[in-house]
Amino acid sequence: MAEASAGQLALLTFLGALATALATGLGGVPFLLVTRLPPALLGLAWGFSGGMMLSASVFNLVFAGVQMAGYNVVALGIALGAFAFWLADRRMGHQSLNFFHLRGASARRVVLLIGSMTVHSISEGIAIGVGFGSGVLTLAVLLTIAIAIHNIPEGLAVSLPLRAEGFSGWACIGWSIFTSLPQPLLAVPAALAVAIFRPLVPLGFGLAAGAMGFLVANEMIPEAVEHSGRGNAAAAVIGGFLVMMLLQNVLQ
Repeated sequence: MAEASAGQLALLTFLGALATALATGLGGVPFLLVTRLPPALLGLAWGFSGGMMLSASVFNLVFAGVQMAGYNVVALGIALGAFAFWLADRRMGHQSLNFFHLRGASARRVVLLIGSMTVHSISEGIAIGVGFGSGVLTLAVLLTIAIAIHNIPEGLAVSLPLRAEGFSGWACIGWSIFTSLPQPLLAVPAALAVAIFRPLVPLGFGLAAGAMGFLVANEMIPEAVEHSGRGNAAAAVIGGFLVMMLLQNVLQ
């Protein structure tokens, strides 16, 4: 792969990253068979999904970033990511937000959910590009497969609260894939400028972890508590955390 032209490298990188994005949609496939979720499960869905997101941020973002660049860079990224979503939350809180059939607080939660998962995909897209840009085909392929597998439960984490909020199964699949679109969009420039983008990967991991952590703490856990009670919400969060942790271990 080291002898591949820039055009061949760009095409190969794009196809690999596109495959990882499409894999995210597989997490929404089960909801094609689920016509509706009872209202009582709404809080549990938010809590379970929040636990999955926390698990992904810890094991796939924070740990990986610390191994690559140490604690300081990742801590800075976490702070910046949380601050950015705090600003976004404050701005949306002063507006009458609509998102498809949702209004107000429900619309804000879904927008922040989709936004945080999309931010999460930015660093993964850069990581894929760095893998292909390294010139080591085996590394690039293994990294692409690992991220694709990892994206399946992430698609589930996106789809579960969306289905609970009344989105169709196909909408769950579509929005899951949407959250991973930064992967094919950013993988190509990262591959072509690997020396520039490589140092940004750990910071990007921290940004995504901070954004996801803020969303879970500020929106998803309170929503779970409101609809399901503190004990059930806590159990749902822990359950989601463990399921995502074990799923990734088994699949990878």
